[in-house]
Amino acid sequence: MSFSKTLLSVALASAAHMSWAIAPATGEVELGLVSTSGNTETNSIKGKLSVTQDLTSWKNSYLIDTLFKEEKIEEDDGTKKTQTSAERYFASAQGDYKLNEEHSALFVYGSYENDRFAGFQHQNSVAAGYADRVFGNETSSLEYNAGPGYFFSELNDGSTEEGGIIRLALDYRLTLSETAKFKQTISTEAALESNDNTKSKAETSVSAKLMGNLSLKASFNVIHNTEVPEDKEETDTTTSLSILYLF
Repeated sequence: MSFSKTLLSVALASAAHMSWAIAPATGEVELGLVSTSGNTETNSIKGKLSVTQDLTSWKNSYLIDTLFKEEKIEEDDGTKKTQTSAERYFASAQGDYKLNEEHSALFVYGSYENDRFAGFQHQNSVAAGYADRVFGNETSSLEYNAGPGYFFSELNDGSTEEGGIIRLALDYRLTLSETAKFKQTISTEAALESNDNTKSKAETSVSAKLMGNLSLKASFNVIHNTEVPEDKEETDTTTSLSILYLF
């Protein structure tokens, strides 16, 4: 079975346990637009959709994250040419099978990412393991999941890489006030072989409620790959200001 079919099977297996009629989904939609002019002319669009459904035996989480950036470059003859400088698409699904009435669970996870400006046509991963909450109260919580998995990547030059990984993810949340919240997420997919790529992600964000279901969100994102083509940087960062809609 090909890796793409395996990833699809995992996603479908998780989706099979969903029941929209029994437990409505909750989530958030994020949209950020940035435009600059003058010495540098750029247009950036950042979008994210995250959905969570809490069922009797399963908790399912879905994420779609996109980033698009284009800029105008002045040619030698004085004319300006528009070119794309960043284009990233990411999607993931995770199903947590609850072991008790607390927060212990067995999870299965799958992800797909296309980020050609980082040197990759696509990066796929699947993992399974244990998830739990370290602590939680009215103002803060810390959750984690960890387990073994497998990755498959295709670089821009057509070459492929695959191998075993250990996936670790942390999710920390803190209520700053009645209208402000802090969130920190960190994940790493550590390669078992020293010459394979280890991929890590982190997002630090603060959101403030504007009105109703609308909030303003400021975030700082970091993506780090240990093995990249020679002409690419190992670390990409994004700072953004977005509108957040909660449902």
